[in-house]
Amino acid sequence: MPHFQEWSISRLMSTAARMLEHNWNRQLQSLGLTHAGVMALDVIYREGSLTQAQVAHKVGVQAQTMGKTLTRLEVHGHIARQRSTQDRRSYLMVITDKGKRALAEATEVEEELAGTGVLEHGELREALEQVIRDLSNTDTMPLKIVRDTMESLPQEARWVAEGVASQRPAGESSEGTPESAED
Repeated sequence: MPHFQEWSISRLMSTAARMLEHNWNRQLQSLGLTHAGVMALDVIYREGSLTQAQVAHKVGVQAQTMGKTLTRLEVHGHIARQRSTQDRRSYLMVITDKGKRALAEATEVEEELAGTGVLEHGELREALEQVIRDLSNTDTMPLKIVRDTMESLPQEARWVAEGVASQRPAGESSEGTPESAED
């Protein structure tokens, strides 16, 4: 058994995220989905018909990477590609009824998986949301992608995420240190 006490927080988070995604993908397999497929389906469901590049941008990956995911979704009947009426050279991804049902089932799988004890812990959620906000200011994940993701969340989830930031005392940065007057 690894010596978890000796691991950095980053290593613990990365390992937990990979294990969670692996477990989730295993459970999604019977639906013909993967974690990446659920993210793409969710964006198409919420936003309506989008090009491959638009879906990739909203999910935060390269268009080429998204291509494989969208092809898999199409093969399983979760999406259909329709030629754009505005640009006959491009196609729009649209979610099918089968895709809507699969997305609903995937959401149930996600809720069951996340409902295993510590993952329901409010402080953990707040801490992870803060990590995402803090890292969104780096070039590894542009803030616009995080903002787009926040806008795609249901209103209640946005209140939770935004409420965490608003609970910080005025004049205190996200690191808990006083902000300078120049900020």
